[in-house]
Amino acid sequence: MPYVTFLPMEQTVEVEEGTTLLEAAHLYDIPLEGACEGSLACATCHVIVAAEWFDKLGEMTEEEEDLLDMAFGLTATSRLGCQIVMTDALDGLRVTVPEYSVNMKVDKKDKK
Repeated sequence: MPYVTFLPMEQTVEVEEGTTLLEAAHLYDIPLEGACEGSLACATCHVIVAAEWFDKLGEMTEEEEDLLDMAFGLTATSRLGCQIVMTDALDGLRVTVPEYSVNMKVDKKDKK
């Protein structure tokens, strides 16, 4: 199974092939929001891919590009975690979880 390292926490986790980075982050309690739960409707799972890995990812869809425009701290190697599917070819991938994101999640216990 491939490994991915989430920065800045330097947490390396083993991920089953076919798992998205967003799913992996949630599985290992890594603070990557994903308010739309991976339905490609927000930018809260924005990650910054290490430059040496960026070209190894699949092509970005137009929808992902449009949503990334909403991401805080956008970089040339920004992607949405819900759109990066782990494969053996991505074993050793390194991504940074930005310090800030656009929080679109509503805490239901706060809605009274």
